[in-house]
Amino acid sequence: MRVLSVPNWSFGRDSDLLSRFRETLEERELTIHYLQSDVDHNRTVSAFSGAGDAVFGAVEQLCELAFDRIDLNHHSGVHPRIGALDVCPFLPLPDLSYTSPATSALPGPAQPESTTPASPSPIPQPSRTDSLLADVENFSAKIADRFQLPIFLYEKSERGRHEADLPSLRRGGFGGLLERELNPDFGPRRANPQLGVAVVGVRDFLIAVNVNLGIEDPTIAKAIATEIRGLRASGDHRFLGVRALGFPLASQHRSQVSVNLTLPDITSVDPVVEWIMAEAASRKIRFVNTELIGVIRRHDVANASRLVMREAQIVDV
Repeated sequence: MRVLSVPNWSFGRDSDLLSRFRETLEERELTIHYLQSDVDHNRTVSAFSGAGDAVFGAVEQLCELAFDRIDLNHHSGVHPRIGALDVCPFLPLPDLSYTSPATSALPGPAQPESTTPASPSPIPQPSRTDSLLADVENFSAKIADRFQLPIFLYEKSERGRHEADLPSLRRGGFGGLLERELNPDFGPRRANPQLGVAVVGVRDFLIAVNVNLGIEDPTIAKAIATEIRGLRASGDHRFLGVRALGFPLASQHRSQVSVNLTLPDITSVDPVVEWIMAEAASRKIRFVNTELIGVIRRHDVANASRLVMREAQIVDV
């Protein structure tokens, strides 16, 4: 089994750091699916996969590079954030052999004492997700200790100590963390004064899409995002699992509806994008383009015809 990681970093205006990220990933036996910075969000999204040890090692090495350069006290950007490594999801992927450190230590089946051949009872093996859950916890503990960084586990990794979803954990932003005692899963109980906190965990696949509009004023984009959230909350089946925010893109003189489809098996890309396009058109706002941020599963591509994507962004699961 391969592991996919999609770390989101709070820098987007440091081209040298982005180049060093790429060099670091290219030096390892990894598939780089996505690595791109955005100056308005002041954020970099990376996505790469490979054997577990290579992926965890790469994230740690990228932390070394980024944490020397990021200070959230001097960070500005339109995207919500609470950490230099703002969120770091991991997902299990099939096809390559993946052995958890815990699994590799399990003893083999005992030999029968009788001379009569017998089939040994198989030792139950943890699932791919269970193995990855354990390894992500070990990795989180290591990163928290090394960098004195509070780490909150989220989604499938959360253990009942706090909220499990990213929007709840981000509530209040970086500034809201600094003056209060925290209850992280690993690391100190105070936010790192430069790096904030990190949100790490195993999650299900999601599809991140930006719909860009030809007007810099974000009022319409924010209104569309608010309507999506309201429709989702009301139980509208068209928006199950859809999260949305509206942003200005000052450098491009545009605005953006940023969407995460957290239940892509239920909610396809095209109907959501086409609904946003229709809403913009009804307000006499020009649709510019769409962006796929990170990766998409191959079997989702047929229902994502509105997205422009590179082959590297398509992941087989």
